[in-house]
Amino acid sequence: MAKKLLLLDVDSGVDDAQAMMMALAAPNVQILGITCTHGNTKIENVCKNVLRVLKVCQRSEIPVYRGASASLLEDQLNADHFHGKDGLGDVPDPNAPGLEYVQAEFAVNAMIRIATECAGQVSLVAIGPLTNVALAFKMDHTFPSKLRHLYIMGGNMEGRGNVTVCSEFNFAADPEAAYVVLNHFACPIYIATWEYCLRHALPWEFFKEWVNQSTQKACFMKKITAHTEKFSKGMQGSRELYFGPGFVSCDSFAMAAAIDESVVTEYIRYGVSVELQGSLTRGMMIVDTLNLLQKQNQAFIMIKCDIEKIKQLMMSALK
Repeated sequence: MAKKLLLLDVDSGVDDAQAMMMALAAPNVQILGITCTHGNTKIENVCKNVLRVLKVCQRSEIPVYRGASASLLEDQLNADHFHGKDGLGDVPDPNAPGLEYVQAEFAVNAMIRIATECAGQVSLVAIGPLTNVALAFKMDHTFPSKLRHLYIMGGNMEGRGNVTVCSEFNFAADPEAAYVVLNHFACPIYIATWEYCLRHALPWEFFKEWVNQSTQKACFMKKITAHTEKFSKGMQGSRELYFGPGFVSCDSFAMAAAIDESVVTEYIRYGVSVELQGSLTRGMMIVDTLNLLQKQNQAFIMIKCDIEKIKQLMMSALK
C-alpha cells in the first residue's frame, strides 16, 4: 500500500518533537520535508531542534527548511515558560547538528514546490503558528488546491484561551495568518483544537511508562520533557481546568489524525474564521454554528478520539 505523503510545518517545542517522532516511526508515512516557523521559541532554535530530533531518530536525510521568524505583522510570542528557552527543555547537547544542515531554500518556497511536485497527494500538518502556510497562499493562490489535506493544531471553540483570555497559542501567535488559512484554503481542513486536546489528556502513569522505555529515543524524551512535566504538574490543581487533568501533547493529536484517520471517532463540521479586532478576543477561533458566514469549505473539527490508538502511536514513537 502506498505511503501517506506528509509535509510538516512546526515551531519545534517539546510537543512538536513528540509529534514528529510519532510520524517518523509510522510505517505508513513518508515525510517529504519539515518546514520551521517562529512560535514556541525563536526560529534558529526551531531549526536546531528539528535537526536534533531527526538525528535521534536516525532520519537526518529528511530536508529541513527555515521559514518565518515572526508573524505577518512582525509580532512575536513565545512559550519559554512551558518548553524552556531553547524549546526543548533547556537540555544542552554538544553534539547536536548545527544550522549548516538546514536547506538553503526558504520554507515557503519549499512548501509550494513540494505541493506542486506531488499535487493532490501530499497532506500538510501544521502544528505551529500558520505564518508559513499563509505566506504560501499569498505567493501562490493555487497552493491550497494542490494539497490533499490540511491538518491544524490550533484554535479554540469555547472562548477559553491558554495565552490570552480568549485565544489559543498558535492562533494568538499570528491571528492574521490563521485568518488567511481558514478563509482561503479549499482543501479539506481538520482541526485539533485546544479543548479537544484537553479532553483527551493522558494519565501521568502512562507518561511515566512512555518515557521509561529502555531506548535512546525514550531517554531523549525523558530529558527534554522534564521541564514541561514539572511546569504542568505545578499548574494542575488550582488551575486544572486550564492545563487539563494529565499529560497533554497537543501537537500529537493533529499528527495522529494525519497518520491514521481512524484515530478520530467524531467530528463536527462548520465554517470557521478568526477574530482580529477585539482587545480581549483577538486570535479566538470563530465557529459558525448558525452558518451565517455561508462558507463553502467547512472545517472538520475533531471532537472525540480513540485514546488507545493515540497511546499505541506514542509508544511506538519511542521504540
